[in-house]
Amino acid sequence: MARYTGPKSKIARKFGEAIFGDDKSFEKKNYPPGQHGQNRRRGKKSEYAIQLMEKQKAKYTYGILERQFRNLFSSANRSKGVTGEVLLQLCESRLDNVVYRMGISTSRRGARQLVSHRHITVNGELVNIPSYSLKPGDVVGVREKSKSLQTIQDALAASNHVYEWITWNTEKKEGTFVSIPERMQIPENIKEQLIVELYSK
Repeated sequence: MARYTGPKSKIARKFGEAIFGDDKSFEKKNYPPGQHGQNRRRGKKSEYAIQLMEKQKAKYTYGILERQFRNLFSSANRSKGVTGEVLLQLCESRLDNVVYRMGISTSRRGARQLVSHRHITVNGELVNIPSYSLKPGDVVGVREKSKSLQTIQDALAASNHVYEWITWNTEKKEGTFVSIPERMQIPENIKEQLIVELYSK
């Protein structure tokens, strides 16, 4: 399955929340997409349907395909921690996500493009793999030639989120992945236990 590149508002409406961040279109049409979305009667969903919906929401939120997501789950399942929490921590540790969290891009999709187009460095070395997993202490920065890019400057100017597990140096345009975030430090509205239950069947 190819990565979804269609209208983000349509997906947000499917889940009933702005999973991609601020979305004016979603605010105007906060009901399911489709011709009868506003009047559609919602029957009781099965346990499987609820679990599947939660997994899809997580995949769309982080922009991860099924095979990658399943591999992350397998890694989380082998770990000593709580599987669901570790799964989200692995998603948050991805380079594209941290670029987004640092405010270098206004969206994860944009962050993925910045990484793929070789605008981002890790510990001074160019890394163009969005799924690259960061370790505590890693320094993520904007490549010297890319610091003047208008999209990056605009994103940084608009950024107002602060996370305890990352630091940012505006002058150097680089930040440090200080630690793996605890579950309470991850703002995403994802019920990870439902995903664990789905994959554990």
